[in-house]
Amino acid sequence: MRRAIVAGNWKMHGSRTENARLIEELLAHCPAQPAATCVVCPPFVYLQETGRMLRGSVLSLGGQDVCADAQGAFTGEVSAAMLKDVGCEYVIVGHSERRLLYRESDQLVARKFGAAHAKGLVPILCVGEQLADRDAGRTHEVVARQLDVVLELCGAGALERGVVAYEPVWAIGTGRNATPEQAQDAHEFIRARIGARDARIAAATRILYGGSVKAGNATELFAMPDVDGGLIGGASLKADEFLTILAAAGPG
Repeated sequence: MRRAIVAGNWKMHGSRTENARLIEELLAHCPAQPAATCVVCPPFVYLQETGRMLRGSVLSLGGQDVCADAQGAFTGEVSAAMLKDVGCEYVIVGHSERRLLYRESDQLVARKFGAAHAKGLVPILCVGEQLADRDAGRTHEVVARQLDVVLELCGAGALERGVVAYEPVWAIGTGRNATPEQAQDAHEFIRARIGARDARIAAATRILYGGSVKAGNATELFAMPDVDGGLIGGASLKADEFLTILAAAGPG
C-alpha cells in the first residue's frame, strides 16, 4: 500500500525567527505517528538550521531544487551531495516556477532527477500543464512529454525511489485548484503512463497533487484513488493549516 506524502514547499519565504516558530508549532502538534510522511522544503540558506530542528522528529527535510551536475565551477548551484550532507532526504525537481521563470527544459529536469536519485535523495518530479494547454485539451500530451523524458533517461526503476507531483500551473498560487475529478484524471494517466513500462512500479509510485491545496479542499482531493498526498505551497507556512492537510492524507 502506498504511504501518502505531504510536502511543504516554502518557496522564497521565511526568516530564522519565522522558521523557528513554524517548526516549533509543527513539532508541538504533529502526531507521534502522522497519517502520512511529512516533508518540509525551506530555502537553501535555512536547510542546515531547519535540519537541526527536525533531527530525531517525524518530519523530513527536503530541498527545493538541485544542480544536474555533481560538482564543479557552477556558481550559485547546490549539488545533490551537498543536500544529502545537510540532512535532506527529498528534493523537488522541475517545479513549474523553475520551468517557466528560469526556462528549465524537460531534459534539464530529467538530469536533475537523475542527479538526485544517484545520491540517494528522493526526487519529487513536478509535471503539469498551463491554462492554455488545459483549455486546448492537451493536458495528457504535456504531462506525457515531461514524464517520458525522465523515464527515458533514468528508467522506470528510478521511480522506486522517486515521487511524481502533478501541478496544474493554472492552479498554483491562483486560488483555483483542479477539481478532485480533474486531479484524478491526470494522476490516473500518469500511473498508466508509468505502467506501460512497469506495472509493478506504477502501482507503487506515489503521485502527489500540487495546486492551491488548503485545509478546506485537502480531504476531497486526497480521497481520489490515485492521489497520494500533496505538494503544498502557501498553506505549508501556516502550522495549523499544514497539520490539517497532513491529517487529511489519511493512513495511506
